[in-house]
Amino acid sequence: MARIRSRSWGIEIVACAARSMSLPIAGRNTVYGVALNYKSTLLSLGCSLSAKPYWAPPSAPVLYIKPPNTWIGPGDPIPLPTDVAAVQAGVTLAAVIGRDMCRVRPESALMHVEGFTVVNDVTVPHSDYFRPAIQNRCRDGFCPIAAQLIDPEQITALDALEMRVRVNGELVCVQSTCGLVRPVANLLADVSALFTLAAGDIVLIGSAPGAPLVRAGDRVAVEIEEFARLENPVIAEPAARLSP
Repeated sequence: MARIRSRSWGIEIVACAARSMSLPIAGRNTVYGVALNYKSTLLSLGCSLSAKPYWAPPSAPVLYIKPPNTWIGPGDPIPLPTDVAAVQAGVTLAAVIGRDMCRVRPESALMHVEGFTVVNDVTVPHSDYFRPAIQNRCRDGFCPIAAQLIDPEQITALDALEMRVRVNGELVCVQSTCGLVRPVANLLADVSALFTLAAGDIVLIGSAPGAPLVRAGDRVAVEIEEFARLENPVIAEPAARLSP
């Protein structure tokens, strides 16, 4: 179990024109998600990784973006889209970039990290992991971000952290960062080889398979050991109203 100490962001920023939230990023920053970063996910996909049109498992990180419309804070409701019955609550460790990083080595990657927190990477269940679709991952409210930030130096076992999901107070899922294809430092280095990560950007390390389903009326909490916790209600999304 890692020995850790947390602190609050204490930053009030306007994430969108409609409302302000205490989040670690501003509208100019980016939240990057990473698919297929658990060995168990690759194992569960089996031979499909070597089938058309890809023929082999990915050799570089498989990335997607969680745009500003997805960002919400602790206690904010997660809207359940009217066209789906349930969504997956994917607990993930999130690295907050403290200073720009480009083509860094794994051994120096953590020097560019301001801290770590927990994120609920909400998604509509789907089977296409190579091309994460906008309609599955980028709906409104699909990226709740915790308020706690932990200094990397306070985490003694970054690649062996226990992560949990609770639904309506019941523990329904326990995962760990120990099964990553790319451990945290290696992942950040590999992403920085593709493009520059800017200060304030967030990289979601990845969600393990088996993320639990949540429905309207549920309260979902994601946590990483004792240093970061985030809880949000799930509500039915109102029916769309067309402008006259």
